[in-house]
Amino acid sequence: MRRLQKPLEQQVIVVTGASSGIGLATALTAAKRGAKVVLAGRSAGTLSEVTAKITNSGSEAIHVVADVSRRAEVQAIADAATARFGRIDTWVNNAAVSIYGRLDEVSEEDSRRLFDTNFWGVVNGSLIALPHLKKSGGALINVGSEVSEAVVPLQGMYTASKHAVKGFTDTLRVEIENIDRAPVAITLIQPTAVDTPFPQNARNYMNKEPKLPTPQIDPQKVADAILDAATGNRRAIKVGAGATLNTFLAKFAPRLGAALAAKQAKRQQYDEPPREPAGTLYTPGERGRVTGSGPSKRAESSSHQRS
Repeated sequence: MRRLQKPLEQQVIVVTGASSGIGLATALTAAKRGAKVVLAGRSAGTLSEVTAKITNSGSEAIHVVADVSRRAEVQAIADAATARFGRIDTWVNNAAVSIYGRLDEVSEEDSRRLFDTNFWGVVNGSLIALPHLKKSGGALINVGSEVSEAVVPLQGMYTASKHAVKGFTDTLRVEIENIDRAPVAITLIQPTAVDTPFPQNARNYMNKEPKLPTPQIDPQKVADAILDAATGNRRAIKVGAGATLNTFLAKFAPRLGAALAAKQAKRQQYDEPPREPAGTLYTPGERGRVTGSGPSKRAESSSHQRS
């Protein structure tokens, strides 16, 4: 099987969920390193500002407003990329949202909406990207999580969706790499907790403001791992010591892993009332931040500076 992954400065890279967090960090870093970038997401205002920032710095970028749960809108991302740049070399399926709440409290409507984004968004992006990547070689990168193998309470549907992403990605890799022998590298990225606006973007059923447990890693580490996969054949990359430890315990010491996971329930709340319990499950957030916001701090919309 041929491997034709180009140096980053010669690539056209598509990033979904590019308006905040890991996706924003990845898009900005790729552009800084010379790649042509296609930013995709639902937050039109933020995407426009980030694209202008990239182009004003001398790099090339376009943005496409799209909901990854809708196949036609994902197709529009690919069409825009090829119309502007002529090809796609790397496609990053990053868009995702979470729900904080017990599984027996979360509505079916909200659970299905989460799966439409987290799982079907990855399916849509993968199947639309593959014909382009097969033409001249490239990378398909799906962002999973440490909870693609481990679990976390109060985010049960998010955990289930990331398990599904791993199952889909692993099967797709066998079909494309091992059976078809196509020149496409398929990588699953599995970060531990990352300091992004993830909790603020989540739908929240709790009576307190959600947070991710500490320690949290810098989103730049995940962006670097994604771009490493864009230029090298990597099957899976666990980012952060927590991801390695938690997935190991889930596989080899499940009782201990479950006991430790149970302790995370109380560590996922700030001691303050919910700020925006609806989150961005159904509507764009326009936060425009790479990193998150701590207790009693509002996320600053359209701020693209690391904080």
